[in-house]
Amino acid sequence: MRFRDRAHAGRELAGHMRILQEKGTLPDPVVLALPRGGVTVAREVALALGAPLDVLVVRKIGAPFHEEFGVGAIAGDEPPFFDTRALDQLGLKEAELAPIVARERSELHRREQRYRQDRPAAELHGRTAILVDDGLATGSTARAAVRAVRHREPERIVVAAPVCSHEAVELLRGEADDVVCMLRPSPFHAVGLWYDDFEQLTDEDVLEALHGSRPV
Repeated sequence: MRFRDRAHAGRELAGHMRILQEKGTLPDPVVLALPRGGVTVAREVALALGAPLDVLVVRKIGAPFHEEFGVGAIAGDEPPFFDTRALDQLGLKEAELAPIVARERSELHRREQRYRQDRPAAELHGRTAILVDDGLATGSTARAAVRAVRHREPERIVVAAPVCSHEAVELLRGEADDVVCMLRPSPFHAVGLWYDDFEQLTDEDVLEALHGSRPV
């Protein structure tokens, strides 16, 4: 199975989440999209659940010599989450990544202001927080997101994505209350391989997806 695009993936995931809601396992849900790619998927989930949609900006911390190789992530103003195994493999120390963390933190705050436009973050206390992305490769960014959300005292945290690696699912099972994934291909390689259209999204795409959703 492959997905035509993020909207198609979102509808497929939304159908599964709707079944869970009818079983009573997603009480009082709030959907938190991990932008940019997760917003289009999350919008379909929020619409199906009749739930408010908000964003949770997470930024990957890339290796100094290869930005696409993630060695950690940050969410909100929480301390960075580092993949200690990746750091050991690359011979990196956390202190060496301080300039990268500072740069990503600045971009994180820019995106939060751009996407939320002075709206307060959604209230999560006692609710079911559903974190949605377009796919989970290493699980590092989602793990940082879960840890940031946990401090906001939701009743449950569910991570949901259309496609995930087996490694990411196992990693997140130790962090979230539930992990929902439609596809777990092996070998996995990359999220984009499981989409016919995996075009990079812009800030304007994120705002368009958020516009017209049920307000927080």
